[in-house]
Amino acid sequence: MTYRGEPVTPSGRRAGASRADLRYRWILFDADGTLFDYDHAEGEALEALWSDAGLPPRRDLLAVYRRINGALWKGLETGEVSAGEIKEERFRRLVDELGLAADPRQLSASYLDHLSRQTRLVAGAGELLDSLRRTRKLALITNGLSQVQRPRLERSPIGRHFDVLVISEEVGFAKPDGRIFAQALAMMGDPPKDEVLMVGDNLLADIEGARRFGLATCWLNPGGRESSGEIEPTFEVHDLGQLRQVLSGPAEPTEE
Repeated sequence: MTYRGEPVTPSGRRAGASRADLRYRWILFDADGTLFDYDHAEGEALEALWSDAGLPPRRDLLAVYRRINGALWKGLETGEVSAGEIKEERFRRLVDELGLAADPRQLSASYLDHLSRQTRLVAGAGELLDSLRRTRKLALITNGLSQVQRPRLERSPIGRHFDVLVISEEVGFAKPDGRIFAQALAMMGDPPKDEVLMVGDNLLADIEGARRFGLATCWLNPGGRESSGEIEPTFEVHDLGQLRQVLSGPAEPTEE
């Protein structure tokens, strides 16, 4: 676990000085890559889609799809495309690049159905949420698609832990836009910002977006990636187990 440059929390305490004093009553989690194993889900859904469509196998399929999809999701973060546009556009581009005789709309529908069935979690996610739910309020804020996130949460054992679910497609704003964080806090009952910790794996969408809005942040960085230094999370952890140390300060049990 890393405290980057002894950052100052929204309450004015230095993170490295007395983490036992930190009292984050609300934990605001990202979904994909933070709690759900998105890399696994993406690969499984794409393989199932390919089989359903009867398309010839390709070794480069996942790599090509991820390049196309990743560029579009970055466009969402910068406001250049909408979540609705991504659904089919990524398959239009995939069909064009690979020269396939397939309907992008049908591929998109099949893919989203398969993706919504993928509930594999990041290591430690279930145990962490089981523990945190006893003393904290939990919210989920995601740029993912409604028709994927809602069914997946219903199928997953972690869905019951969240008091609030904020989906960018439903509220009209995507992370890192501050308006989605404002919407989240409104749905949470407008707690003080210094009682909220944002946890996510995406430096721009999760960490910088929440930081600009005035929230403390925890960057989940399992691969130990180097950041540019321009985005400074309050905390950096390499697995969800280390998040327990960040949240080791006292907290009163939540009211059910």
